[in-house]
Amino acid sequence: MPLDVSQVPLVGGHPALDLVNTLERGAPPDAEPPPHDFLSDTSALLRWAVRVGLISDAEAGRAGQAWRDDPATAHAGLAAVRDIREGLYLVMLAAIRPAGGGSADDPGGNDPIAAGAALVGLHERWSAAATRATLVLDRGDPPQVRLTYGTVPAMLIPDRIAETALDVLRTADLTRVHRCPVPEGGCGWLFLDHSRNGSRRWCRMADCGTTAKARRLTDRRRAARTGTP
Repeated sequence: MPLDVSQVPLVGGHPALDLVNTLERGAPPDAEPPPHDFLSDTSALLRWAVRVGLISDAEAGRAGQAWRDDPATAHAGLAAVRDIREGLYLVMLAAIRPAGGGSADDPGGNDPIAAGAALVGLHERWSAAATRATLVLDRGDPPQVRLTYGTVPAMLIPDRIAETALDVLRTADLTRVHRCPVPEGGCGWLFLDHSRNGSRRWCRMADCGTTAKARRLTDRRRAARTGTP
């Protein structure tokens, strides 16, 4: 049974990559059965957004109420988040170097043309979010003026996600974005490699890394019994 969205490991190292990882990535999109989507409905999206710190509990209450009042807007918000998720995934795949978990024979591969189109779509999503953002004076020490996204409750979550997608694209070291290697038994999820020498290969060693090692050991033992190389 698939995990609930509240149980999905947060391995991306950035909320935008954790968003990408809310869809199973180890098989082609047209596989049967289709990849499991942990953002199955607006309720799951609300819980996930609170969990990763994109919104507060109070903001989740306001967004949830707006969506209950207007179900069509709720469905549009979920569709917008999924669209940002897939656009970001395509861009990241195009940026990943083969040594970092991406290769031509991986399910999903990388497609620079699709990535270019995805960047256009992401820019449009961010531009729309920016029109709803406001400048706020933070009376701290020192005082600062900051741009606050998500001022419209019904679009709060899509706008915050558009903001965080832009943040990872502009500020993350994309040479450190890796994909858990599918050809070696990994799940295909993306993560920022914060290791000192950039050698991290698995989303989580305790999951995919251990599973892949166990599979290789089983294959070696089977080969030894049958005498195959």
